[in-house]
Amino acid sequence: MRKPELASAIAERADLTKDKAGQVLNVILDEITDSLARGQDVALIGFGSFTVRERAERSGKNPQTGKTMTIPASKTVAFKPGKGLKEAVGNKK
Repeated sequence: MRKPELASAIAERADLTKDKAGQVLNVILDEITDSLARGQDVALIGFGSFTVRERAERSGKNPQTGKTMTIPASKTVAFKPGKGLKEAVGNKK
């Protein structure tokens, strides 16, 4: 499911216009993004948690040349599914 399809599904279930549902979806995603950018975790009970993780500097190899290179430290986002999401996905066949 892509973003426009998700907005359409929200519009149907919440009795909103597709434009309004798209705006709501964009606000939700913007708020999650802004919170993570500030280093704050986002927990949606029953769905899951988004956390910011630090990756340490490490060494790796350039796959084209085989030379060793240093990969700089960085931050990334991790998602841990909640109990409700795990159960919903796990019970599907």
